[in-house]
Amino acid sequence: MAKLKNVRVRFAPSPTGYLHVGGARTAIFNYLFARHNGGTFVLRIEDTDAERSTRESELSLLEDLRWLGIDWDEGPDVGGPHGPYRQSERMGIYRDITDQLIASGHAYPCFCTDEELERKRAEMVARSEAPHYDGTCRNLSAADVAAKRAAKIPEAIRFRVGEGAARFEDAVRGAMELGHDMVGDWVILRSNGLPTYNFAAAVDDGLMQITHVIRGEEHLPNTLRQIMIYDALGKRHPMFAHVPLILAEDRSKLSKRHGASSVGDLRATGYLPDAAFNYLLLLGWSHPQSREIMPRDEMIKAFSIERIGKAAAVFDKQKLLWMNGQYIRKLDLDTLCRLVEPYMPAWIRDGYDGAHQREIVAILQDSLDVLGDFPARAAIFEPDVEYEPETRALLETDSAKRVLNSMVAKLGAHTGALTPENFKEMILSTGQEVSLKGKDLYFPIRGAMTGSVHGPDLTRVAAVKGRDTVMRLLQGAVS
Repeated sequence: MAKLKNVRVRFAPSPTGYLHVGGARTAIFNYLFARHNGGTFVLRIEDTDAERSTRESELSLLEDLRWLGIDWDEGPDVGGPHGPYRQSERMGIYRDITDQLIASGHAYPCFCTDEELERKRAEMVARSEAPHYDGTCRNLSAADVAAKRAAKIPEAIRFRVGEGAARFEDAVRGAMELGHDMVGDWVILRSNGLPTYNFAAAVDDGLMQITHVIRGEEHLPNTLRQIMIYDALGKRHPMFAHVPLILAEDRSKLSKRHGASSVGDLRATGYLPDAAFNYLLLLGWSHPQSREIMPRDEMIKAFSIERIGKAAAVFDKQKLLWMNGQYIRKLDLDTLCRLVEPYMPAWIRDGYDGAHQREIVAILQDSLDVLGDFPARAAIFEPDVEYEPETRALLETDSAKRVLNSMVAKLGAHTGALTPENFKEMILSTGQEVSLKGKDLYFPIRGAMTGSVHGPDLTRVAAVKGRDTVMRLLQGAVS
């Protein structure tokens, strides 16, 4: 598909909490669309909810985006020609646009109190009517408005909804038509001077020259109001693309009770940013050749809105674990050691030198699905072990005791460092001596050394633990 010219997209989170994986996926789609087309990716902070918005949350959002490897061309921290990029710093702009809409007859002041509006709403519900504004202040005369202002009655500004419909082509869902009768005259500026979401978003998208709005389908009802603002200002609205929701495996809305529902959760658990980015991309989008694991440059090259599906995407934790494990396997050892460092148990730091710590990481690399698995996987290197029930039963058999007694004798006669090679020679020699092989030979040794009959390369584990520790563990298992 030919690349588009002058593409400008935006990601506009509200700094009222953590970055949900759904929001992260929206950011990824916008980012890749901009990069694929050589366009501009704008970060805008929608912080008009003064009570819930915090600067700490904003910094957390930016940190999570950077962790995913997403950068932006314009934003609150990098500036740009269409700033400010925090809505709280654009209040004068919203007021000016509001005055413009009032002057053109597209908006008007409303003096109805919250109590009056709630009473009217309850009455409409009681009559089985869809709640909507009844137009009490729609046709106030200039004298009426002046009198109410003189009485210092708080006023909001409402958009005057006319007849007709908003018709647009959604890049994901196709031709759409939303009738104006779906909404009553709606507030664009509250009595406290703060703009409503749909008004501020439409004004900002217009002034920031956004060409494509890629967002979750939960925003589809907002599109009607936003197109009204564009039409009233005589501006062409951007291309909309409403992407499917992300659901939990039980088809409910994804939330914290399902595990990692935020980017912060993924980070804390020990997912790799490239793996998280890769997986979130595939929630609703597919590669033309059905590729799943791919480098960032391939994602940028292949991304298009046309490959976004209409059906809801299911957050499959097992697939995410599998994909993250694949990314971990591909890491070079130096990088993996650096990433594992925060998860390194104190007993490993205190009990093993740097070379042995590095070898432990190397041995466990193939068994890690997330970095947070490291402490549990590393338990096999503890100087003392706790037997699993299956292991304890095995070690009580006569054949296991014969294996372990033979190995203890060979270790006792061994001098020098224990290596994977000489430990394997002892195992093979023991097998010949007791006439056992396979799991009958290896399981007792592994179980005595680690507490489990399953695990990574036994000879490498033995070399890390050392001759004295291994011999003590085998002797303890026999007794």
